[in-house]
Amino acid sequence: MYIYPYSLEYAIRCHERDLWRESYQLNCGCARAIENAIAENYDGRRLSGECAKAVLGEYGIDRVNWVLANTIHEKTHDGRFSRGNKEWATGFTIPQDTTQLQFVVDSHPGLVNLFTDTVRHAWQKLGLFDSTHCTSKNEDFEGKVLVLKPTILKDEYKTPDFQLFLADGGFGCSPTARGRKVYGRFLKDGEETHYERQDFLGVLKDEHLPDWAREKLPEKQEQTNEQEMT
Repeated sequence: MYIYPYSLEYAIRCHERDLWRESYQLNCGCARAIENAIAENYDGRRLSGECAKAVLGEYGIDRVNWVLANTIHEKTHDGRFSRGNKEWATGFTIPQDTTQLQFVVDSHPGLVNLFTDTVRHAWQKLGLFDSTHCTSKNEDFEGKVLVLKPTILKDEYKTPDFQLFLADGGFGCSPTARGRKVYGRFLKDGEETHYERQDFLGVLKDEHLPDWAREKLPEKQEQTNEQEMT
């Protein structure tokens, strides 16, 4: 389920209250599931390394990250959260309209900190591309290999391979155009689709292009040229 990233006030103004409500209810459910997982997997001395598995399976890593970041935002002055986790949480912009208080994880902060470590480790194991692998976003995207933001992809497709997208065209390729759609295809399997310009981290730096993608690139570019000629 899509995480609604805006405030309730914004949702009402844009006639998106149902989207906000559904996401909010899942956020609350996720927070309670984390609390239960911590209670069930803490033996009085340690938190099981498998404690996050069921919650991640039910709610997805993006929502779990969102709820944990929200919790740390609300308890940022608590010294039982590590500096690393506090810095990590600053990467999430969560609307502050009091409703977010309902999906704060209300377990012992030291155990929530350990749970966060476990989830962050699971994320790191995915080996995803991030902004450090990309050039500036303020350039034309057409004909270039782009990197999708991991949050755009469903969990089963959260791999660096499925982040790579060859842009064929669309007004969104231009950083100055009013249109935002970028048309193209996944390098991994050639599926054609489109995304908004803001869904991309940027253009992948050439030195990070995998060998398999480099081999496929001429083939995909040739397909694009043939389609443009027909």
